[in-house]
Amino acid sequence: MSKSSGYDAAVVGSGPNGLCAAVFLAQRGYRVIVYEAADIIGGGARTLPLTLPGFRHEVCSAIHPMAVGSPFLPSLPLEQYGLHWIHPNVPLAHPMGSGRTVLLHRSVAETVDSLGPGGEAYGRLMTRLAARWWELSSDAMGPLGVPANPLLLSSFGLRGLQSATQFAHRYFPDEEGRAFFAGLAAHSLLPMESRPSAAIGLMLAAAGHRVGWPFPKGGAQAISDALAAHFRSLGGVIQTGKEVQSLGDVETDGPVLFEVAPANLARICKDALPERYLRKLRGYQQSPGVFKVDWALDAPIPWRDPECLRAGTIHLGSTFDEIARSERAVNQGERVDRPYVLLAQHSLFDDTRAPKEKHTAWAYCHVPNGDSTDMSEEIENQIERFAPGFRDRILGKNLMNCAAFESYNANYIGGDTVGGANTLQQTFFRPAPRLNPYTTPNDRVFLCSASTPPGGGVHGMCGVHAARAVIRRGSPGRD
Repeated sequence: MSKSSGYDAAVVGSGPNGLCAAVFLAQRGYRVIVYEAADIIGGGARTLPLTLPGFRHEVCSAIHPMAVGSPFLPSLPLEQYGLHWIHPNVPLAHPMGSGRTVLLHRSVAETVDSLGPGGEAYGRLMTRLAARWWELSSDAMGPLGVPANPLLLSSFGLRGLQSATQFAHRYFPDEEGRAFFAGLAAHSLLPMESRPSAAIGLMLAAAGHRVGWPFPKGGAQAISDALAAHFRSLGGVIQTGKEVQSLGDVETDGPVLFEVAPANLARICKDALPERYLRKLRGYQQSPGVFKVDWALDAPIPWRDPECLRAGTIHLGSTFDEIARSERAVNQGERVDRPYVLLAQHSLFDDTRAPKEKHTAWAYCHVPNGDSTDMSEEIENQIERFAPGFRDRILGKNLMNCAAFESYNANYIGGDTVGGANTLQQTFFRPAPRLNPYTTPNDRVFLCSASTPPGGGVHGMCGVHAARAVIRRGSPGRD
């Protein structure tokens, strides 16, 4: 039963998960309205002119292996709405302290060659995982349950549920291989000694080999705009500038899917959920935050090793121990002088990002949740280690600390842009232990944010699984 508006369901939040939830329901005949508090849709997939005129920068998400590797997004006709993927020559470069650079190629064999003699075990494992990526992603990018491919997922789980330290020392006999894997695993925002930090490293590597690490031409906003256009073609409605503060603010008596942080769900639905469940939402563990810098440059980054110019993404941290120290300190609430840095250089491959012969760069490091320290000097020092003269090429820059991220998006609590800590418990039971993590004790209220499985990343699967939960509860569409 719906209010006079006639909407069968509502989605609060227009990030990739919210839009995918809305599309999934609209495909099945639901009349859906999406509410977005900001004036621009997109959540973590937005592109803005953050520095100088003519330069376009990613506010949050910048590289998208999980979007092209998602079980859902590739099934949509998003190219009809202007989404075009750009694949750099090489997905990832990791310059080492030795002056050599390890490259993650689309080809497993070429990556093994880049790793040297220590890469054989990695090559055998990645050949299997990459070959069965679509089966793996379908099972791994979902809630805890009975997998469709139990042997494959069990094989992955035996390795992924290890710590990055355990995995790296088992599979890589040399320092360069271990540092390479640490850079992948550090995307988890976990200490390298913590489980399941290896899992995210393995998923990112396998995705790089099978589907690449691309980004959209023109910026991540293209993902959001294409999803929104497809949603509208299915009859959906998006209302921007609309902040939902209670269930009474939505124009339906049907299900409401919230793409929000657990603490914000507790605030919005404080009168609609039992206190015991509200306490669990409020006690949800956030991940460390991030400090990000965007630069407008007058030339490409002057990497010491020109091989780095072939890659869209660069990991900066010369050894396993250096990266491990950085991530351990951040999780202990401490500042580091040599942070692990993730950097993207879109304009080398996408000429829409900057004026002619100019360039952009995007980089961030992890910081303690809520930290207010300006880490721009430390980030630039790391870049200068591997690209002497980088600072001489800076025309302008924009800084975002934890407070700026939370101001930009109230769901980035304390600068947490990934939807919560990827601890072992929260990997499987986020935001709280339930048979179906997308449901709540209120039959109308669903959670579809990155605080549900499979967690952070532009893949849309949190929204898809939440939409499936709506359908399983019996809310009718209009097929």
